[in-house]
Amino acid sequence: MRRSEINICIERGIDFFEALSFKLPPFAYYTLDDWSGMRGEGGMEEIYDLKLGWDITTFGTGEFEREGLLLFTLRNGISGSAEYPKPYAEKIMMVLERQVTPCHFHWRKREDIINRGGGNLVMEVWRAGGDDNLSDEPFSLVVDGVRRSFSPGERLVLSPGESVCFEPYSAHRFYGEPGFGPVMVGEVSSVNDDASDNCFIQECERFDTVEEDEAPRFLLGNDYEKFLGGSI
Repeated sequence: MRRSEINICIERGIDFFEALSFKLPPFAYYTLDDWSGMRGEGGMEEIYDLKLGWDITTFGTGEFEREGLLLFTLRNGISGSAEYPKPYAEKIMMVLERQVTPCHFHWRKREDIINRGGGNLVMEVWRAGGDDNLSDEPFSLVVDGVRRSFSPGERLVLSPGESVCFEPYSAHRFYGEPGFGPVMVGEVSSVNDDASDNCFIQECERFDTVEEDEAPRFLLGNDYEKFLGGSI
């Protein structure tokens, strides 16, 4: 993914969240110069070490509007860590109409996916088996506190204010419903570990290689080490 595309996506994300009155934390707006100017001051290790902040992916396709996702990680922890003991995580996301996040599940993470505003979020849902493949058996999910039965691949449409709880091995594919505009999606979960707790049904790249065709206006969480060195 080109850096110029990433810069545009983040600026659009900032405008989108602002339009829906979702307030991002101060570090969402830090430029590379801001980050560089804070080096040596200390106190920001949690942001750096946990890679809090912006996260943009095309899942290796290079076609963001067809298959991709813009996320901002607000808080997280590390399981079993004395330094970062939070047992929970939170993200906010922008999902475009027809923009697909491929089918995946988590072995350990339990998460609530919440439509925080904008359009409708379409979730296609399955249960994964112990062999990490999709099961053809019916299953249940809790939707806004009510346990409901689902068939494999059934569509669950979340309107603003609605949510679903995905337990471990709950597989899902999602996108914004055509005709309703982009969706602001919240995620409240147990600790998030993208390195070892994502299972995509069809193999894909969770983090894209970045082509540096222009200077970064903002940094991704994965950019911190590259542009700031070993610590901040």
